[in-house]
Formats: sequence, structure tokens, C-alpha cells
Amino acid sequence: MTQTRTGACHCGAIRYTATGEPQHHALCHCTDCRRWSGAPMVGWIAFTEDQVTVTGTPATYASSADATRQFCATCGTGLFYRNPVYLPGIVDIQSGTLDDYTGNPPGAQIMVKDRVAWMDEVDALPRFATYPGMD
Repeated sequence: MTQTRTGACHCGAIRYTATGEPQHHALCHCTDCRRWSGAPMVGWIAFTEDQVTVTGTPATYASSADATRQFCATCGTGLFYRNPVYLPGIVDIQSGTLDDYTGNPPGAQIMVKDRVAWMDEVDALPRFATYPGMD
């Protein structure tokens, strides 16, 4: 049975479906991804172009000479990354936008040379089930 994954931007203006097995799922620590997302790392789950169907029209930003990033122009959610030079035929999808990402754990961390040093200690931080004080 072929697995289908769905996802969307925050406001729902852009939705996508990815069918079949992903090429990879990795957590990226590069500076570009951090700046693009405003987060210390970004999860990317990759599919071939023919596996992905997009509903809605994402805005496109050329983030380098070879790469484009797509996002929702309404809510700003980052969605897709393409680089035909280094990842020909691949669309990387920000895995945090999946409707159900619990069954899709990452298999690697990449660009760890750029990893924020304090990420090594993140497991030692206190944990709260909700926002502190709102229990």
C-alpha cells in the first residue's frame, strides 16, 4: 500500500500531498535554514517532484544562485526547497508542516558544522507540557 502524506501552511491557503516513500528526512543546521525559518534547525523530508502535488500558489524566493525556497505569501510559512544542481528532481518539504509528522522520524542531521553550540545541551533543559504557568 502506497503511503500518502499531506500538509499545509499555517493558514491553509497552500496544501500539498506527497505519495510514496521519501528520499530522506533530515534535520538541517545550516545558517541559511536557520535564517529562513527563524529556528535553530529545520526538518526536511524529500520527495521526487512527481510524488508531490501542491494546491495553491506558493511565493518563490531565490535564496542562492542555485536554490529556491517557497512559502505562503499570506501567512509566511516556509514550505518547499529546490536545488536542481545539488538535489536534481527533488522537492524538500519542511517536515513541520506535515499534518501528521509523528510517523516520519528524521534519519539524519545535516550541516552539523553550522549547528548552534547550545543545541548540544537542549535535552538538559526543563520540560513543560504546556506554556509554563498555563497548566
